[in-house]
Amino acid sequence: MDRNTILAIVLCTIVIIFSTTIQAVFFAPDPSAVVEDATVIDSNDSTIITHSASNAYGNDFKAIGDEPDSSTFVIENEVSEFTFDPVGATVSSIKLKEHHTDGEPSEFIFKDSDDVNPFMLYVGDDKTNPIDAVFDYKITNLSDRNITQVRFSRSFETSDGKEFTINKIYAVPMNDEYMVQLVVNISTADGSSIPLNYDGDSYTLGFGPQVGPYFESMSSSYDYRRINYLRDDRGGKSNVNYSNGVFTYNDFDADEYLDWMSLTGKYFVAIGIPETLDIINEYTATNMTYSSGVSQENYFYFTRKATTDSTITDVYSYYLGPQSASELDRYDRAEDNVFGLEEHRLREAMDSSWLWWLETILNWCLSMIYRVIPNYGVAIIILTIIIKLLLHPLSKKGTESTAKMSALTPKLNAIKEKYPDNPQAQNAAMAKLYKEEGINPMSSCWPMLIQFPILIAFYGLLNKNIDLRGAMFIPGWITDLSIPETIFTLPFRIPLIGNQIHLLPILYTFSMIFSMKITQNSSSAAAGQAGMMKFMTYGMPIIFFFILYNAPSGLLVYWSATNLISIGTQIYVNKKKGTQFKLEIQKEDEEKALAKKKKRRK
Repeated sequence: MDRNTILAIVLCTIVIIFSTTIQAVFFAPDPSAVVEDATVIDSNDSTIITHSASNAYGNDFKAIGDEPDSSTFVIENEVSEFTFDPVGATVSSIKLKEHHTDGEPSEFIFKDSDDVNPFMLYVGDDKTNPIDAVFDYKITNLSDRNITQVRFSRSFETSDGKEFTINKIYAVPMNDEYMVQLVVNISTADGSSIPLNYDGDSYTLGFGPQVGPYFESMSSSYDYRRINYLRDDRGGKSNVNYSNGVFTYNDFDADEYLDWMSLTGKYFVAIGIPETLDIINEYTATNMTYSSGVSQENYFYFTRKATTDSTITDVYSYYLGPQSASELDRYDRAEDNVFGLEEHRLREAMDSSWLWWLETILNWCLSMIYRVIPNYGVAIIILTIIIKLLLHPLSKKGTESTAKMSALTPKLNAIKEKYPDNPQAQNAAMAKLYKEEGINPMSSCWPMLIQFPILIAFYGLLNKNIDLRGAMFIPGWITDLSIPETIFTLPFRIPLIGNQIHLLPILYTFSMIFSMKITQNSSSAAAGQAGMMKFMTYGMPIIFFFILYNAPSGLLVYWSATNLISIGTQIYVNKKKGTQFKLEIQKEDEEKALAKKKKRRK
């Protein structure tokens, strides 16, 4: 077996493996990591968290004084609108002004009417027992710091008559930042120790139930919610590994703490940062699925250690906004944010593939093109053309090899006619012919293999690039490049497809088949390769059709444009080089025939 044949087999094997594992590569389920010193509780366990609201906190303490006004109120800055709720001193709504859903500012908090608001405090580590009394509040504008401060306060009394006060103080920047700070201050009136001590835990601060925007169901491919955490001493971000259960991290060695926990969606992320790490006893995250209400809820919690002090003041920072590197990076530099935060490494909360560096380069290029032509669909096509031009030196040999194989079709057909029932002889004769003509039959596969990293990086970029969210390409058809386009909806469901008919996957599939037919040149395949080539030409496009049927429009625009450019390039090369190769082959045959004639004469 010669070297070219071995190489052909290896390349075919790689392509087949890629086609059968593409689902796992592109559309893997939620990433997971081995979690050390942690506990994962199954969803059938009796300890699963179900929130319930009440004004009674066991027999330990109760709210005292007149009942304050429970009406909600709104505080705005340049990018967000916060609705504060005096019940529990929480936030019931956050609207992102610069990111829209159906023409309106996107709701960052996705919750059902029965769900507890974010930033609720709980008794000890009992996450079923929220401190949901109605708090008094006072709003103060700190113009010197460019901050609006909302101070909630309520006094409580224990069963033995001991009084203490809980203050929850929110600081909202008045500029374009998505970070807010929450100070939890608890103190006693007589200077005695704070009476919140439940087996070593004082209180728990929660965030949930879900990051928006609204969804009906989750898909690991195109929409998801994931809990991540950062342990600086372990080198980087980890993903919480659970499914429909509770994750708890509470077994700390000396100086080992989580820097932050995050709830990451496709476009938005909530990151909770305890600014004083050694006060936290336990980090908890939940993942619950339901048949009604919010179909998937994800909370994360910080449980504070109990103390013998008479006053505690704990500071928490929360980033509540888009997955944007420029927004997240500003909290690595104290001079770039009003709170003076630094070195928090929030960028690591973003969802990124192992080709994040290539995604960053492609995103920069896409943004530069968009500045000149403010249409992301056009920008994707232009960037596709640029990539094709850059890869042309690598793909040139493959396209010319395909054209030369096409020129050899008469000779290849002659070999098949000479050995109609002998595949081994066919393969040997074709291999000899390819070697004589200097052709590698599988060289046309090289451009496809070289483009795989770019395809994967483009998938990562176009599938979750927040700039494409709501970006229109063609009015009336492709109105949002971040979701599938729909030309009409059926009154019934089709297996594997659903009831929405998308045109782009159909166009993409036909373009892929046409491109494969030209580049693979199946008519010139050896007998042992004919089945393989047929699978490559028809099987892979059909597989990709179902895999990509619900893909974002931007991704299909890129892949369809790639196929069309490949088709145009190959047709041009076939037309220009094919004639040249035919003449060269004809001349070589004439010279060989003349040499044989002279030899016979001698």
